[in-house]
Amino acid sequence: MDKNEIDSYVKAGKIAREIKVFAREIVKPGMKLIDIANLIDAKILELGGEGAFPVNLGLNEIAAHFTPTSDCDIVAEGILKIDIGVAVDGFIADCAISFDLTDDGRFDDMIRFNEEILAEASKIVKVGMKVKDVGEAVQKVVEKWDDKRFAVIKSLCGHALGRNNIHAGLTISNYRNENKKILDNVAFAIEPFVTMGVGDVIEGKGGGIYVLKGEGQVRDLDARKVLEFVKREYGTRPFCLRWLAKADGGSGVLGFGGSETKLKFILGNLVRAGVFYEYPILVEKSRMPVSQIENTFVIAGGEVICTTM
Repeated sequence: MDKNEIDSYVKAGKIAREIKVFAREIVKPGMKLIDIANLIDAKILELGGEGAFPVNLGLNEIAAHFTPTSDCDIVAEGILKIDIGVAVDGFIADCAISFDLTDDGRFDDMIRFNEEILAEASKIVKVGMKVKDVGEAVQKVVEKWDDKRFAVIKSLCGHALGRNNIHAGLTISNYRNENKKILDNVAFAIEPFVTMGVGDVIEGKGGGIYVLKGEGQVRDLDARKVLEFVKREYGTRPFCLRWLAKADGGSGVLGFGGSETKLKFILGNLVRAGVFYEYPILVEKSRMPVSQIENTFVIAGGEVICTTM
């Protein structure tokens, strides 16, 4: 990893840190999720970054992979998770925060538990560390709290980051394991999820986040326009309907006048053709609330950097 790459990771992290501060300033109970998403999208661009993926806004039992469309009338309530991705020259910062939006603070303990897990895991990040060290740190916090109300979701893990690649092959588990791989010359996210439920997730319907999957057979002219635009603008990074509509409405590049109805129809066809993949929403198996806290780290050149903290 050269200096320019490290500098880009650091710049992306700085923007992500500012977005976390911004989110804490703007998010209020009853606020529409689409308004939160639009404000965060705009702020990332204003600060000089790009969206590494559409901001994930997970309410209550929804753990991951939901981003709103412009006609979404869902409002912030209960516990809200905001998963933020920022890219600078393709190098990514990935972080997440959780908000207790209740009047009685019923999720404060769960979020505090989640924050302590990440804090303790962060302390062991060092040159020469093994992947298994993260899981060991998480387990020690679980044993220290010994609180039967909460469970770490073991099927959701941290991950390596690559250029324009959110999940770059390496999985960083949030439980004891024997992975002795040394973390070196790598960017990665530590990402514990905690729940009041059974500690597992199931797949729901599509959450509005898409990614290029393959070539497939695309004969329709409009669909080919969308495909070529996605290849050019997003490449292997995830994207969403509102990004396409905004680009088209602003520049007319696709010729649909920013119509989400038309674009949604085309996206559906491209998913069915195997060209795009729509991530399914991940829902806590027992439909109980979930919290999420995440930061990005870089270990390279004998140095450790937490880019998002």
